Amino acid sequence: MRSAAERWQVVCADVADECAKWGRDFHDVTLVVVTKFHPVSVIEELLNVGARHFGESRHQDAAPKADALEGRELTWHFVGQIQSNKARAIAKYASVIHSLDRDSVVDALATSEHRVDGFIELNLTDDPGRGGVQTADDMLRLAERILVAGTIDLQGVMAVAPQNADPGKAFAQVATMSEILRQAHPSATNISAGMSADWQQAIEHGATHLRIGSSITGNRPTPR
Repeated sequence: MRSAAERWQVVCADVADECAKWGRDFHDVTLVVVTKFHPVSVIEELLNVGARHFGESRHQDAAPKADALEGRELTWHFVGQIQSNKARAIAKYASVIHSLDRDSVVDALATSEHRVDGFIELNLTDDPGRGGVQTADDMLRLAERILVAGTIDLQGVMAVAPQNADPGKAFAQVATMSEILRQAHPSATNISAGMSADWQQAIEHGATHLRIGSSITGNRPTPR
């Protein structure tokens, strides 16, 4: 069986090949290893082979890992839904937040002493109860609120392809929304999209940040 370090190297090579296929530069793509439920030892193993970006989706798990690895050269990405009352605590260790989806989270981060990079989460489903904005108007309105906050550098958009749907079509929709955001905010050029099962389609449609878990870390341990 391959180790996490070996899987990391394979995925990096595969991403480089996919980027070349679409005429893109591999170095323009940030590979975020999602380490949800995995121990610090897995992150240390990956750090030793060059991984530098790690994603977590639960504050109660992420904070202890950040403490354990304080001083190491890495960037934490928060990729899960955020409770407004935990936003300030998350900003203490996460330099990048991929799930800005409502006013209350943005307003909480506006009071933080820590500056973060932020992505607006898009909801690609018909379910308004899921995280993310559903319309271009809502995206642009939230973008304005992010700029007013003064503590968030707007990076672009983030999305998860719906289950049982064509990820290519989903990511084409994300690319369209990204272009609308860029027209209003030219520096918001990034797209966080693509996970273990669909990152190839995300690369095709312009993803700059891939959030890959099991293809690198292996099967997720049973949550505590």
